[in-house]
Amino acid sequence: MRSLFATNHETWQMGTEVVASYKFPGGSLEDLPFNKGDILTIIKATRDPNWYQAKNSYGREGMIPANYVQKRQEVSLQTMPWFHGKITRQEAEDLLKMMEDGLFLLRESQNYPGDYTLCVCHQRKVEHYHIVYCNNKLTIDKEVFFDSLPHLVEHYEKDADGLCTRLSKPLWKTGNNFTTVDFKDFERGGWVINAEYLEIKEPIGKGEFGDVYKGCYNQQLVAVKQLKDRNRAAQTFLKEASVMTSMRHPNLVQLIGVVLGENIFLVTEFMGKGNLVEYLRSRGRSVITKRDQINFATDTCAGMAYLEAKNLVHRDLAARNVLVHEDGTAKVSDFGLAKFESFSQEGGRFPIKWTAPEAIRKNVFTSKSDVWSFGILLWEIYSFGRVPYPRIPLAEVVRHVERGYRMETPDGCPPEIYQIMRHTWDIDPNHRPLFQDILKMLHNLHATTV
Repeated sequence: MRSLFATNHETWQMGTEVVASYKFPGGSLEDLPFNKGDILTIIKATRDPNWYQAKNSYGREGMIPANYVQKRQEVSLQTMPWFHGKITRQEAEDLLKMMEDGLFLLRESQNYPGDYTLCVCHQRKVEHYHIVYCNNKLTIDKEVFFDSLPHLVEHYEKDADGLCTRLSKPLWKTGNNFTTVDFKDFERGGWVINAEYLEIKEPIGKGEFGDVYKGCYNQQLVAVKQLKDRNRAAQTFLKEASVMTSMRHPNLVQLIGVVLGENIFLVTEFMGKGNLVEYLRSRGRSVITKRDQINFATDTCAGMAYLEAKNLVHRDLAARNVLVHEDGTAKVSDFGLAKFESFSQEGGRFPIKWTAPEAIRKNVFTSKSDVWSFGILLWEIYSFGRVPYPRIPLAEVVRHVERGYRMETPDGCPPEIYQIMRHTWDIDPNHRPLFQDILKMLHNLHATTV
């Protein structure tokens, strides 16, 4: 076995994703050539620790040198215990009432949405410093710039550097902490794509932060989400990407990488048949078979069972957020916008017809509220994309549901599927099944569906 030069790293297991740090033309027929930035999947180790058998995105297999690639790492969210979110100037001063010099907290800016405010005690007063975004960096004085709020705090904990005093004691927020993500972690983790290799084509839709385009990356079709307002929404946009780096499953839309620069792009696998609700409506009963329906249900449930096992709550599960691959596989999308277990719905359009009653009334989102939404999605699949609760005004849906109303079975829906729907719509979240249990039921039905 050949050896380019000695390497010292962990042994990579089958399925590990690696990204090419250099171009490798290959030196023999058994080698797998690749370009810088290519994403490869490890098949198995060899007797020589410097070489692995791997495959590329086209399924071609061959030998690769370990020195030319790096393992992709998850991008973790950093907690910010001193960040108090949406509180007013007066509420911040009330919290800092101990008036100890250097005691501080950060909050969202009231006057400038998307910006932040640093509140720090000095000589029995609270000073408020406006933190602004400038070219993807955070700054107070437009002289010193930071990649993230933790970096800013760390800097002023070492030196006042123009502030009234050095930050010496954080006032911790009670309850759940807010999080942030560091741009550089995407580089360190092997997720940054060179914009030169990315070709952006026609628009194919709109996302929460901007337009979505069809694209091509290293001769592979991709979907490209562009951040519309990079200064205001960069953190939320990259939090979505950070969650996607840790969620790898065949029934979840996969992140390929991010472009960081003048523009920020999130690049995912391309799902050629679009979202499931449009697919169902445009094909209808004449094209979509019972087999297709059980496949869509099983695929979606498998993706959700994976999220459930990871304690990740989607909170917006619906057929519009399930995408269909060219090969017919259904994959859950927009799960990167989810929050770990404790999601608080703020602003935006609230998907009333898909949301569990306790999530609407008490703002409590859990995997069991996702299960309720999955029942609605099942109804969408078996009604070929109809809007749920037909003939009931939107404002009346919650009242009807809480009084015991449940949608009737769609025409032609197998009774076993409707029974699953009814289980998912139990008013008591604790009585709803787990996704892993629903998946077992669907697998059993799948085996008997022609």
